Amino acid sequence: MTLTRRAALATPAILAAAGAAAQSGPLTLAQIRANGRLRIGCEATYPPFTYRDQGRIVGYDVELAETMCATIGVQAEFIDTQWSGVIPALYAGRFDIIMSSMSYTRARMERVAFTIPYAEAGQSLLIRARDESRIRGMADMNGRTLGVKLGSPGETLHPRLAERMRAAGGAGFSGVRTYDEHPAAYLALAQGTVDGVLNTLPTLAFVLRSQPGRFAIVRGIGADNWAGIALRQADTEVLAWLNERLRAMRADGSLAALQQKWFGLEFSLPASIPEPAA
Repeated sequence: MTLTRRAALATPAILAAAGAAAQSGPLTLAQIRANGRLRIGCEATYPPFTYRDQGRIVGYDVELAETMCATIGVQAEFIDTQWSGVIPALYAGRFDIIMSSMSYTRARMERVAFTIPYAEAGQSLLIRARDESRIRGMADMNGRTLGVKLGSPGETLHPRLAERMRAAGGAGFSGVRTYDEHPAAYLALAQGTVDGVLNTLPTLAFVLRSQPGRFAIVRGIGADNWAGIALRQADTEVLAWLNERLRAMRADGSLAALQQKWFGLEFSLPASIPEPAA
């Protein structure tokens, strides 16, 4: 999830007060079964995790949630929410959990509980397919132009990448172009205006599937990161159930099958929550 989508986190005191008003005690599986649904907060503008197709919210997160909810006989109900207010909305009781590729950060882990990872969220580099043999890592971007989205992790990361390239004896990027949205950067890449675009691996994998034969991906560009399902810190029974389901789906291969379906690749996921870089 981009840095822009990480903005506007409320303070723990505000969240705690909102949570107390919305939920008198921890949410239990019995309550979810009685409600007949698990309410899930998301931002439905982030394909292929959660996005709208003919008015319906669909995606990897949706199918994963539906599979997990079926084991306790309830429906998965996705609620589209502005990302900047998604954690306060969780504590205000608008929904029960958050699923929208929320990556681990220290600030978030002080405010919510997280499951084990279910998706990668590290940075990768999108390049033109014809450059696949010429650009195999960031060293090959010396003297080339990089594209980034305004306010994204890529915009934050590229100065550090350039510094490493120069420290290794390279020239660094010949230029960095900033775009309001990633699709504009992808178009610039296809047209030859830039030579690579930074974004998260899952998002770039979806671009590859949507435009076959046009692009390729260079993985492992930035620090590794992953995404988990977030919920209120008091809801320990629900957290244990979610972790149990994720572990079971990893063991039987069904989680990897969903990743292949929606991204065309399998994620490399640690067994436990990683220590966030920031």
